Amino acid sequence: MGKLSIRDLDLKAKRLLMRVDFNVPQDNTGKITDDIRIRASLPTIKYALEKGVSKLILMSHLGRPKGVDEKLRLNPIAQRLAELLGEKVLKLDDCVGSKISQQIKEADEKVILLENLRFHKEEEANDVNFSSQLAKLGDLFVNDAFGTAHRAHASTEGITHYLKSAAGFLLDKEIKYLGEALARPVKPFAVILGGAKVSDKIAVIENLLPKAQMILIAGGMAYTFLKAKGVKIGKSILDAERLDFAKDILKRAAEAGKKIILPIDHVAALSLDKPQTARAIDNVNIPDDLIALDIGPASIGVFKKELKNAKTIIWNGPLGVSEVEAFSKGTKEIMEFITTLKATTILGGGDTAAAASKFGVSEKITHISTGGGASLEYMEGKILPGIVALSDK
Repeated sequence: MGKLSIRDLDLKAKRLLMRVDFNVPQDNTGKITDDIRIRASLPTIKYALEKGVSKLILMSHLGRPKGVDEKLRLNPIAQRLAELLGEKVLKLDDCVGSKISQQIKEADEKVILLENLRFHKEEEANDVNFSSQLAKLGDLFVNDAFGTAHRAHASTEGITHYLKSAAGFLLDKEIKYLGEALARPVKPFAVILGGAKVSDKIAVIENLLPKAQMILIAGGMAYTFLKAKGVKIGKSILDAERLDFAKDILKRAAEAGKKIILPIDHVAALSLDKPQTARAIDNVNIPDDLIALDIGPASIGVFKKELKNAKTIIWNGPLGVSEVEAFSKGTKEIMEFITTLKATTILGGGDTAAAASKFGVSEKITHISTGGGASLEYMEGKILPGIVALSDK
């Protein structure tokens, strides 16, 4: 049984409480440096307004405040949202209490943004009283914040005990693409894993090894696997405590007829902060004085050959230090390549999404997850409280 979507709700003349993810980066002056998360919520917000809600009450957190923090108020966000919507947004100075209820009741504005939820420690504690106070502000609840769906907080899980609850378009899309791809992937199913540490991806590898036909491993985590195979890795990053895990995975994959694809050459340098020393190493072994920071041209070729027939591709973590030009070629070329395939391509949040944006391929990817931690937990096969708590159809 699926979860209710905003499309299943009768919104006319209702007060709709919506959890959004407006946790956006800001500079020292409070100016928003990237508004992609605000833009991502616009389709759900506009839909609610078109369907005639009496009030749309938005809730979000920002940063990790310990109590009220003037620098983390949502005023700049309200201002940016108003510009993007072309509609007035009333920003309130708190998120619960009789004064807030009264202000919502008397407001001429349809769109209202509550203050940073995390100014109250009860939000992250999923406090029952705080949840019920939030719930009293609306008639229905929509969660459109996938980035916090892996946390059982008052505004994601607690509130659902009091109101009929549905997924917004963003959350719905995550459930559809990530959920479907992981539960019923069209085969061949390939998983690309990068990033620095093996320990961050242990649960992902454990969950996906039985489901995938191949796992391509690059980024910093590849060198632990290479070392486990007896390859010389120079000064490259090593998750020494995970060597036995890497050996075990390689053995289990071989026994199950699954492919684990590792780099066969590298782009290496004397250190990360000396990109001018970068050079290609046309050998799987890395010289003692060098640190590998990207996959080399032969590895790019192998990755393309292995991926070319894939029908489902899930990717989490860059293949090198992709924010540095000298070490970005592997990530860039493989990203551009997968956009040419007849495959469902899904990128799991964070650095991978940032790389897609940087290389201008975001529009050609089937789905880019909006939550780094949440998409990782989904890939680990974990239950996400913010999704489970929504009303069933």
